[in-house]
Amino acid sequence: MQGHEEFTAAAASLLGPRGFTQDPDLVDPWLTDWRGRYTGRALGLASPASTAEVAALVKLCSAQGVPLVPQGGNSGMSGGATPDASGHALVVSLRRMNAITRIDEQAREITCQAGVILQALHEAVAPLGLRFPLTLGGKGSATIGGLISTNAGGTQVLRHGSMRAQVLGIEAVLADGSVFDALVPLKKDNRGFDLKQLLIGSEGTLGVITGATLRLLPALADRAVLWAGLNDIRAARKLLVHTETLAGDALEGFEVMPRHSLNAVLDHNPRARNPLAGDHAWYALIELVADAAGAAALPDRAQTLLESAFAAGLVEDATIAMNETQAEEFWALRDEIAPAERALGPAMQHDISVPVARMADFVAETLPQVEARFPGCTAVAFGHLGDGNVHYHVLAPQGAVRGDWEAREGKEISAFIHDLVTAWQGSISAEHGIGQMKVGELARLADPVHLAILASVKRALDPRGLLNPGKLIPSS
Repeated sequence: MQGHEEFTAAAASLLGPRGFTQDPDLVDPWLTDWRGRYTGRALGLASPASTAEVAALVKLCSAQGVPLVPQGGNSGMSGGATPDASGHALVVSLRRMNAITRIDEQAREITCQAGVILQALHEAVAPLGLRFPLTLGGKGSATIGGLISTNAGGTQVLRHGSMRAQVLGIEAVLADGSVFDALVPLKKDNRGFDLKQLLIGSEGTLGVITGATLRLLPALADRAVLWAGLNDIRAARKLLVHTETLAGDALEGFEVMPRHSLNAVLDHNPRARNPLAGDHAWYALIELVADAAGAAALPDRAQTLLESAFAAGLVEDATIAMNETQAEEFWALRDEIAPAERALGPAMQHDISVPVARMADFVAETLPQVEARFPGCTAVAFGHLGDGNVHYHVLAPQGAVRGDWEAREGKEISAFIHDLVTAWQGSISAEHGIGQMKVGELARLADPVHLAILASVKRALDPRGLLNPGKLIPSS
């Protein structure tokens, strides 16, 4: 840290003892991503308590040429909130900025600071008969600012869209310390570029998100959760189209998993149960929902869907959860795939998308290709078939050494899968962001025009490259 004494003294004076620290016991937990794949060093940890403090801090960083790495809940999947190993950057945590400043029940809007935890936001609006239509497994740690900066997805994207669709207004501090204030939502605003959309998904490389206005929806009055056994992944696509036709806006989620993933969960969790009596090659988890106006008709809609799917030969077997407890048990089978797979050994995990109509064909055709190319490996795909995004995992052969296998064969596997995705006109990052994990692959595979625009925008808004360096934007 030698040579940075002037900066650290100024930062400490600006933010006070609660807002700035270099204590290793307090800083070190924020230097490693939650998956344990990336560890960096930092000048210190800044925890500003207001937008004004963020702006003053960024101005200080700009004046002294100190890079900064914004961090929300540190629950990202691509190393996007972890500093590099140089020790020159400052980690900026928004965790103290956790106030909900406005809830408008009639307009169905909520305004909050970036450090608000997703679960806390859910709990704040539930007593008002409202809900925020985005959730994910890390809701207990993920922050609103982090979700916006990565354009997070989740299990409700099929009906409601990703985080990008939930943001009505935004506040952010730019690289020079100026504040972009667009928190007031306007249904129509034709004054040029939609600058808030530029910041959403930018992973902290264009500005530090400090607040947002988000849309809310009426609370759900009831849901029906169905579990279906299918003979192949293409049958799941046909069932999805059938469900969309019959259920319309009631369809909230459509998840798929292969037999291998279900068996892994059943072996990992002794309390888990297969909802169906027999084994099937693939399974679909379908959720239909209704607000108060449509709740009475929901059970009949679910039953009609189930009967028509049987009549059309789209399912081999299926059932409807009898109560909320059973519905949660169905969802737990989907949610526990990742920890169940981790217990099996090393794996390369890919968050990819292709056009929705082609996803079933992509999975059916490429899984055998991967297993043929890398003997002994097991390729599986599961997740959000309804929005063209699956988690495409390749499990290592038995006996593979964790760490060594990923560093050697794993990298070749990922490159091969990314090549396949690109050939199918898809994306190597559907919902987890590029971060530092995929920045090299983005540079290798993306359209040069796409890359040139990213670089041009970065230079325009952050000419010195101080905002989250090494993330998202490939170096030239």
